[in-house]
Amino acid sequence: MTEGLAGADIRMVVCDMDGTLLDDTGRVPDEFWPLLQDMTDRGIVFVPASGRQYYTLRNIFAQHPGTLSYVAENGSMVMHDGDLIASSAVDPAITAAVVETVRQAADHGFRLQLIVHRIDGAFVESDDESFIGHARQYCARLEHVADQSRVPGDVVKLAIFDADDAEQSIGLFAPLAGDHKIAVSGRHWIDVTAPGTHKATGVVALQKLFGAGRENTMVFGDYLNDLEMLDVADWSFAMANAHPDVLARARYRAPRNSEAGVVTVLREMLDGR
Repeated sequence: MTEGLAGADIRMVVCDMDGTLLDDTGRVPDEFWPLLQDMTDRGIVFVPASGRQYYTLRNIFAQHPGTLSYVAENGSMVMHDGDLIASSAVDPAITAAVVETVRQAADHGFRLQLIVHRIDGAFVESDDESFIGHARQYCARLEHVADQSRVPGDVVKLAIFDADDAEQSIGLFAPLAGDHKIAVSGRHWIDVTAPGTHKATGVVALQKLFGAGRENTMVFGDYLNDLEMLDVADWSFAMANAHPDVLARARYRAPRNSEAGVVTVLREMLDGR
């Protein structure tokens, strides 16, 4: 039991996806769906918060008939009921520098790929079918282009894929990022977003929209791109399988994602109301 959770005035539940809500096969636990409906009926806002593309998140929750809000692209897109609430753009010079670094990475022994994200879709220049298949798990809208540095319009996120270990290659990009946010968002992923943009900026925007304070907000996360949003909720939960830095930052623990840990805590919260 989580001390104090019974009777807590929770108005917003924010949940990371991979390694958190999703099980190890990438599925939402079946037990979650009735809890989501229960939260909707009680006026509790549920917010998927992910580095994934908005359109991918929307597909995951397509079976839910109610209105949802989303923090997508690691905070670069905030959506409510299909409307864009907030977005931010990466400096084109940063995009060009990252594109060139990824292209040259093989010369330094790295196996890197890049996805350039806009509000309306994502773009790859790689012809590697294995990588493209992997990218489609996260990007429902994905197109091939000849030159990623020439993608027109605002770029909301750069997602760098390291086939080996993202924590080993992030040093290639930190000097390029300037004041932009750069974070390891999974074992194989590095995300670059606009200055001051991370999941917490999206959470705060929705807290303001719904009149929910940090004392009314519950957050679940497991990896380094979840750190900031743990700081804007009194009810911050790290999954038992979380990165050590996340375990140190969160106030509470949830069971592992493979054990439907989010479901366990949500059931405890709802049963105590």
